[in-house]
Amino acid sequence: MKAQVLHTYDPALTAPEWVRGAEVADPKIVKSSDVIIRIGGAGVCRTDLHIIEGIWRPHTDPSGTALLPLIMGHENAGWIEEIGPEVEGFKKGDPVIVHPKVTGGTCIACRRGHDMHGEGKFPGLDSNGGYAELLQTSARNLIALPKTLAPKDVAPYADAGLTAYRAAKKAAQQLLPDQAAVVIGAGGLGHIGIQVLRAMCAARIIVVDTSDASLSLAAEHGADHLIKADGGEVDAVLALTGGKGAEAVIDFVGEKGTTKKGLDMTRPMGSYYVVGYGEEIRVPTVDMVITEKNIIGNLVGTWAELTELMALADRGLVELATKHYRLDQANQALQDLHQGKIRGRAVLVP
Repeated sequence: MKAQVLHTYDPALTAPEWVRGAEVADPKIVKSSDVIIRIGGAGVCRTDLHIIEGIWRPHTDPSGTALLPLIMGHENAGWIEEIGPEVEGFKKGDPVIVHPKVTGGTCIACRRGHDMHGEGKFPGLDSNGGYAELLQTSARNLIALPKTLAPKDVAPYADAGLTAYRAAKKAAQQLLPDQAAVVIGAGGLGHIGIQVLRAMCAARIIVVDTSDASLSLAAEHGADHLIKADGGEVDAVLALTGGKGAEAVIDFVGEKGTTKKGLDMTRPMGSYYVVGYGEEIRVPTVDMVITEKNIIGNLVGTWAELTELMALADRGLVELATKHYRLDQANQALQDLHQGKIRGRAVLVP
């Protein structure tokens, strides 16, 4: 099969290309519960850039050489190509979206529904993923797509959408109609989070971003207030919230100073949900004690939450802005993402 393969880390992200096209062996059915997916869409995620940078190396490749070459791609949707002998409920040709974490299902985290914290592989990060024509996964990772949704249009929901959904769902469950939620970053994840908040609660939604294009996207998807991140964004949020800050702040950036600003926008007893990453959170413990603010991390969501998100998408309550690239345009897609040229999410279509 054709694939786009990462051979070398590039901490400065300055190489002219990061992946190279190659013919590689087709994945095989190994376990009786395995499934082979013909990729219809593979999302291009900022995590892929972090993989290239080597940020994930201490967790997935401590030796610095064992993991590479790697086929990235952890946001995948497509059609079932082959199933193991014990797979039930699916057949060849069925359109599906794939939960990204493959686990055995018997550990305590999995039994409680938190597969993303269970032991197993994460294709695209620690094993070969969907920047290819075919992907091996498990039947328990599959969610059947309704007829209204095509694989190439929903693939980024498998991680970006699911992560945004999980964070926004946590916030929405705590927010009341007279309260406010701030969304920092209205790009690939943020524009999904805005829609989830709008669908699941009645709080005012304040969006902060450096990009006029992202702010325009936020306005299209239900933001009540738009703030340009030009250095005065904290004061602008405080002005909109009676000087106290918002009850919930969801930070889809997590770097370049947004963590401090996000906490400064959070009112006492409010919650700061960090989704993006790249810098440290530094806060005096006395401030945490006095304000009783909550700092909440957010990993990719559960299988059940992905089914919930697909229900929202099926009903038209969440829409994904996408730009499609051919598989052999993977480097262009990655470069466009790195340079901030993508409105929404990039998707590779083999």
